[in-house]
Amino acid sequence: MTTHPEASTGAAPAGVGRGLIWLVSILVVADQALKLAVRSSLDLGESVEIIPGFFDLTRVHNSGAAFGMLNGIDFPYKAAALAVVALVALVVVALYASALPASQRLARLGLACIVGGAGGNLIDRVVSGYVVDFVDIYWNGWHFWAFNVADTAITFGVIFMLLDILGVGQHHASRTD
Repeated sequence: MTTHPEASTGAAPAGVGRGLIWLVSILVVADQALKLAVRSSLDLGESVEIIPGFFDLTRVHNSGAAFGMLNGIDFPYKAAALAVVALVALVVVALYASALPASQRLARLGLACIVGGAGGNLIDRVVSGYVVDFVDIYWNGWHFWAFNVADTAITFGVIFMLLDILGVGQHHASRTD
């Protein structure tokens, strides 16, 4: 009788890991490609109306953290400090994701989205010292924070993680007494 290593260790089969690595790669490439398109077609602060009264493409530079936190605060080596914090968080999340058993598909998917998004934004921070945001959603003068593909991936990743915590998609063994 042969046993499969993942059955005893909880490790993911190779195909599951490769699929998640592909997802991370696709998210990073898509994020960087769209940011390149925005950089080459819009000046800083320039907008293009897509859906009147609701959605514009607007080039914004976020030199702060998530949701523009620390954007207006300047301190020595800010870009480097934020990049180091992002890199450490990215490594921790990636290590955690690689340790999850294959049965936790939703959590692994969520973490892959988070890693892909964090990787895309980290590239911006390291190369430019800021993150390029361009999705501008608004209604009646109220604007949501500008965001990008990486931010969207991170948001969906967190949603998938919350769904996993709530037990969505998990099969529970029935009890027979």
